Amino acid sequence: MGTLYLVATPIGNLQDISARALNTLRAVTLIAAEDTRRTRVLLDHYQIRTPVISYYEHNKLARLEQVLAVLAQGDVGLVSDAGTPALNDPGYELVCAAIQAGYPVSPIPGPSAPIAALTASGLPTDAFLYLGYLPRKTGERRARLAEVAELPYTLVFLESPHRALAALQDLQAVLGERQIAVARELTKLYEEIVRGNLSQAIEYFRTQPPRGEITFIVEGQRQPPAWSEAELEQTLQAALAAGLPIAQAAGQIASQSGWPRRQVYRRLTALQARSGKAANSGENYDQQEHG
Repeated sequence: MGTLYLVATPIGNLQDISARALNTLRAVTLIAAEDTRRTRVLLDHYQIRTPVISYYEHNKLARLEQVLAVLAQGDVGLVSDAGTPALNDPGYELVCAAIQAGYPVSPIPGPSAPIAALTASGLPTDAFLYLGYLPRKTGERRARLAEVAELPYTLVFLESPHRALAALQDLQAVLGERQIAVARELTKLYEEIVRGNLSQAIEYFRTQPPRGEITFIVEGQRQPPAWSEAELEQTLQAALAAGLPIAQAAGQIASQSGWPRRQVYRRLTALQARSGKAANSGENYDQQEHG
């Protein structure tokens, strides 16, 4: 029984491939490639002679049985044009079919344009939402953007160069003035990352039409500003007067005010101590927090 290997390949610079990926491509029985011509460039560069078949959007279903038949005898490597296969590229159906047939599926990690762009964007990376390509038509594109307009996560989109300017204008119309990083041709000779707000990006690409693969990294919805100290203090006093348990009040006030829960809790206990009431110890709270 063979293994289906999902082999990430360079998105531009041919040196951006791991030793494990190269060894895997040499060792498998067959390579299924989205574009055999582009894959041949990589294979020839590293003198890899493994047989290659095409596996792309319009033949991916017809090829399933052929690939599964090879997996019955040996390993198969799946590669896309560039980057990580099955991520906005053909591969999902093959992965599902292989799993259902009982074959192991193993990722060989490596380059990914969305992740590369995100990490270099200068925007938050702790929570992000990847949405692939934006819809082609303006109405559908704006509807998709409206669905995510209020989410706090950094948004990651792919776009083609001839729709980039229209997409930027739709981003501004639906999301408002936000920070954005537009990354194109990553790891290639003309790599460029344009950072700024949407107005600046629109003006830049209006005079310099983009070329190559493009990734948009867009600031998420900004959270409402935290309450002022005066507003917080007034609410803390009201919570104590109402007799709410400290932990419950801290959670409720933190979620409403934007202040950190631990800070709210400490202020509550200090206020309670000043008022002469028995206070829960901060040590108990720390134990609850760290469990």
